[in-house]
Parts: sequence; C-alpha cells; structure tokens
Amino acid sequence: MYQQFTETAHPDQGPTRLEELRGLFDARQIDGFIVPRADAHQGEYVAPHDDRLAWLTGFTGSAGYCVALRDVAGVFVDGRYRVQVKAQVADVFTPVDWPETGLAEWISDKLPDGGSIGIDPWLFSVEQVRRLEADLRGLELRFTDNLVDEIWEDQPAPPMGAVFAQDVSLSGESHDDKIARLARDLGAACCVLTLPDSIAWLLNIRGSDIPRNPVPHSFALLNADGTVELFIAEEKLAKLGAHLGERVSILPPEGFLAAIATLEGRVRIDPATCPVAVADALRGTKIIEAPDPCLLPKACKNTAELAGARAAHLRDGAAMVRFLAWLDRQTPGNFTEIDAVKALEAKRRATNALRDISFETISGAGPNGAIVHYRVTEATNRVVNAGDLLLMDSGGQYVDGTTDITRTIAIGTPGDAEKDSFTRVLKGMIALSRLRFPRGLAGRDIDALARAALWQAGLDYGHGTGHGVGAYLSVHEGPARIARTGTVPLAPGMILSNEPGFYREGAYGIRIENLIAVEDAPPLPGQTVPAMLRFETLTWVPIDRRLIVPDLLTEEDRDWLNAYHAEILVRIGPLVDTEDAAWLARACAPF
Repeated sequence: MYQQFTETAHPDQGPTRLEELRGLFDARQIDGFIVPRADAHQGEYVAPHDDRLAWLTGFTGSAGYCVALRDVAGVFVDGRYRVQVKAQVADVFTPVDWPETGLAEWISDKLPDGGSIGIDPWLFSVEQVRRLEADLRGLELRFTDNLVDEIWEDQPAPPMGAVFAQDVSLSGESHDDKIARLARDLGAACCVLTLPDSIAWLLNIRGSDIPRNPVPHSFALLNADGTVELFIAEEKLAKLGAHLGERVSILPPEGFLAAIATLEGRVRIDPATCPVAVADALRGTKIIEAPDPCLLPKACKNTAELAGARAAHLRDGAAMVRFLAWLDRQTPGNFTEIDAVKALEAKRRATNALRDISFETISGAGPNGAIVHYRVTEATNRVVNAGDLLLMDSGGQYVDGTTDITRTIAIGTPGDAEKDSFTRVLKGMIALSRLRFPRGLAGRDIDALARAALWQAGLDYGHGTGHGVGAYLSVHEGPARIARTGTVPLAPGMILSNEPGFYREGAYGIRIENLIAVEDAPPLPGQTVPAMLRFETLTWVPIDRRLIVPDLLTEEDRDWLNAYHAEILVRIGPLVDTEDAAWLARACAPF
C-alpha cells in the first residue's frame, strides 16, 4: 500500500524536545525560536527530513508554526486543524488560532520588555520576514542556524528521489518552448526559482522527493537568454537521459548560494517564496520583486493537460464508484476506517495506472469526520457503525492528471440534523458548479456563494472553499483559490476544488468535493457583460441521495443534480462491471 497507518505524532516526546531546544537559547543570545512547517524551497509540502514542526510538537498538519519562548510555546494553526492540534500536542504547547492571532502580535504580548527571536533564514520568505520585522514591537529578529536540526539526532537524510521526464504529449508544450516563452518577459537578467513544482513544470520533469507529490528538490536560475541553471544532486538524474538538452546546465546544489552571490545586474525574485537567505546572498545585485513567473502559466492548463485531467478523472471516478458500491455491501459495525482506506486504494491500484495517492486518504467516521484533515492510524482507527457519517477525502496521482474528491456517505439511517447540514453543503457546491461570472473576478468574490445556505442556518466552515490542483503535480497548487483570501483572478484552464463542508465537533463531519476547471462561458442572448467564465465539472461520482432533504433544494438545484447524475451514468457506467453498474443506476436515480 501507498498509505501506512503507523502513528507519526509523538506528543509524549514534545516536552523533552522543547526543553532541549530552549537549552540552546543562551548560546545564541535569543529569547525564542520560531519553527515553521517549511523547507528551503518554500513549497507547501515538506520531506520527512524537513518536518521539524511535527518532530518538535507532535502536530502533523500541513501548515503552522511553533513559537518557542523561554516559558511558553505556542502552536499556531488555522481553522482546518483546531480540533486536530488538541489531540496531537502535549500540554507544554498552547494552541493559538492563526491567522486571527498573528505571530508578531502573540510574541510581543508574551515579551513586552523586548528581546531577540531566532529564525532559520532558509525557512522564511522575504515577505514573511518583512512582516515580522514590521510587526514585532521592540523585538529583534535574529538569523541563526536551525536549532531543531542540532537536537534531532535521528533526523532522516535529505531526499534523493529519481527524476524522470514528463512526456510532451502530456505536458502539451516542450520545456524549451516554456523556457523561451517565460524568458522573454522576465524584466531582469535572471530569475531565481525555488518552488519544486515550478521547476518541475518548467522543465517537464517529475520526481519523488516529497511524499505524494511528484516533484524533485532543486533550485534554478531562469536566464533572460533562454537558458536555465539547475542546481540538483546529479545522482537524481541517472534515469533522465538527454531530456534536459543544451539549454539546461546541471550544477551541484551546494554551490547555489555561491553562484547567486556572483550575479550582477537585475535579478528577479518572488518575495512570497524566495527564502531570505537567498535574498541576502543577492545583495550585490538589483533585486526586482515579482511573482514566480511559472505560477500563472502552470495554473492555466493547456489543451493537453486538460485532456489528461479529464481522462484521469474518468479512470478515478470508476474506481470511486467501485469503492462506493463495495462500501454499500458492507455490514455496519464489521469494518473500520482503515478497511475503507485499504479498499479504496485497492480499487485505484486495479486501474494499473496509479502512480501514488495524491495525499493521505482522510477516512473519518462519526466524530473523526469533524477533524478536517484527519489521518487514521492504528491508534485512532474507529469501527464504522450504523448511524455514522463516513467522510472520505482522497485522490490519485496518475501520469495524466491529479485527482482529489470527497464524498460523505451515510452508514445506515442518517439523522435529521445530519441530512439538513449535508443538503446545505450540497447547495453550496451546486451554486459554484452552476455559476457564470465576469472575467476578472477572484476566488474571494465567489466564496460566499458556497456558504450562503449554511449561513442561513447559522453555520459555516473554517477552511477555504477551493484550492488549485496541478497537472500530475501538487494536489494543492497556487496562486488561485476560492476563499476569502483568494485575490488572483480566475482564468481559463485553472483547475480548482469545490469543497464546502460543515463539522460538528465530537459528532460528525460533512464535505462534498468535486474538481472543476475554469472555461469561457458562451454568450447569452442580450448579454451585456463583455466576457464571462464558468466551470467545467471534472469529477463524476454520485452524491449520497440518502443524505439529501429534497425540500431544501430549489428547482435549479434539482435540475443540476439530476443532470449530473445522468451524466455519471453515461460516462462511468460503461467502465464498471454489471454489479457495480446496477448499484450506480440506483445511486444516480433522479429526484
């Protein structure tokens, strides 16, 4: 199996590790140290070697910080992890709601008389350091080596996964053409790239340095003359052959800082993703700040990438239908959350196309479903009983596309409260699926539509409604998102998730997720808006009818749902066997 169920959080070891960390403060002349969930490449995902936040605190979420001061240590988590963090950290750590409470605000409150806070300059971007320095009142930010690495005796080695080529038939554009296209508009002599998925996309390569994400660790310089200097361990390239060609020079990663220190003229960096250690090495140049030039082109998938995504979703949708049919044949009380994960992965593996899962499958029954990013382990594994809701959030990595889908399933007879909440979540998902909107709008402009039915009942959810998804790359991809923080205008070709939810702590969780692609909307008679967009649905898996309250649906909601289920029968029905096709026909019966 790709997924394992061993416990990776060790809260019992947190107190000792925290004291060891504090024991290094005097020698560095600091009063605290900030440990982010980050690495030198500043992507969202980290390799085991860089998972310092989890090692120190026990918290295994995908975002957060620990601010360790001499007499208090705060663990900063966003709305996805407020329940999870309580179970994963020892009482020497204080959970802090972030970003409602900022790091600098909290530190300034705990150290009113001033002091020095240490950070590893490789693990903070230019933009992060700029904000911290502006907001820390009477406190000094001091760069130091990584104190966690000094006390982490069995720290895993840096990853050395093999790199392989992504064929142009799947990428839709050669890497030489991508390099030339981006080089023309750099506005500088060169641009520093650190994000693993940006470099992988630009060079049409994939790797295995980060679990579940097919990207290699490397640094790169994209030059205005249409060449690239790639700083990567050469042993990773043993299987790549001559793919990179003459435009790309291979250099050792340990020489990266020395190389950029010799640059002259205008050098472009993205302050949101460039480590401050890199910016400091560029002080002899004229630094130009602009977004990573790969971000938008990578997000706006081309014809080949969209075709791959559609094919991957049909394959994955058939696997999901086989799984849901299997699930309905199980007897409540006779299977567990782990059993469900194993069964789902087996269905995906049976496609003979699965390269990996795209993240650890979330299989949360009853109260575990209310933990937004729950990871089932042998210690937490729960029997799935009659009356439970089972929340399954999962995805696959296929060479032609990355999938991400959530379905919430009634086990036995659901309660009225659960059905009401589920239907309101569904209405939000449908509202976005049906939406037409003017060009130029960003995710923050449409996020409320997914929440409106929940708001009418005084309910909400503490995470964004949608994130970008890569083309056989990271399942979370910037720069666009559907959320209050989504400021990047949506554009054709972007693939996003559509996943409203609701979570009743200690009782149940609900989330319904499809992937959608932004496309041009055909004009309507009498339309006065110059250009409009809409969403193409990519995910074709039925939604549990047993959890829907028909009277809460409008006629437009019912029409969309019936049309969606009818299309599933057309697309997925021929891909499954007779028994599963019969189950699918019942699951897709019209209202």
